[in-house]
Order: sequence, then structure tokens, then C-alpha cells
Amino acid sequence: MTVTSAQLRSDFPEFANAAIYPDSLINMWLTVANSLVNSSRWAELTNLGIELVTCHHLTLSARDQLAAAVGGAPGEVKGPTASKSVDKVSVSYDAGAVSMTDAGFWNMSSYGIRFLGLARMMGAGGWHTTGNSDGTNPT
Repeated sequence: MTVTSAQLRSDFPEFANAAIYPDSLINMWLTVANSLVNSSRWAELTNLGIELVTCHHLTLSARDQLAAAVGGAPGEVKGPTASKSVDKVSVSYDAGAVSMTDAGFWNMSSYGIRFLGLARMMGAGGWHTTGNSDGTNPT
């Protein structure tokens, strides 16, 4: 089954707003995701992997759109909010508690974190090697 923009909107209704997430944008990122997700490894979870990659990119795109709308620089790289103060009210988040080690770019959204968490498990399993512990092959 090929993931369509309609399927993605059904599975992830938070992307239902076609003004913010037009089909053309969704389809572009679906194309990218299809190249990144190896169906031989993902098997029956292939579509989920494709959707998570697409949602990750859509989230970053929405951030860029919001930045541009208020005169900011779209595409500016920012980490997760660590603290914020307005008048006498402040908030802080422990981004380290939910980020993944060595995830880099994928840590920029919850969809990226979910994707990478699953991707790191795809193809994992038992390993079989031949030879002795010293690297020589038995004769």
C-alpha cells in the first residue's frame, strides 16, 4: 500500500489543515520518506515509517512558516525550549529526558524521535558469526 496525503491525514489528524499542510507539501515529503524507509527492514511497519518521516518534515515546515509569518528567518535551527520567561511566569523543559542520543536532526520533533526509535530496531535481532573468538576460522 502506498501512503497518500489522505491516508496520512487520517492516521495523523493533526495535519488535517490543508492551508498549513497542503497536499503538494505532504506529497513532496512522502516522496522523500519513501526513499529513506527500507521496506525490506520495516516490513508491515513501512507505511508507519514513511508517515513518521513525513510528519517530522511537516512539523519543521510549519515552524518555518510561523517564523516567516512574524518576520523571522525560516529555516533557522533551534533546539527544544529549555526555559522561557514572560513577566513573572517562567517555564522550563527537560529536553534531555525525551531526546535520543546521537539523533541530531531527528530530535527536532516527536515524530522524528518516534521514527528513529523504531528505525534503530528495524533489522535488529540475533547475529550469527563463524570463527573463534580470536578471529580465526576453525579448521
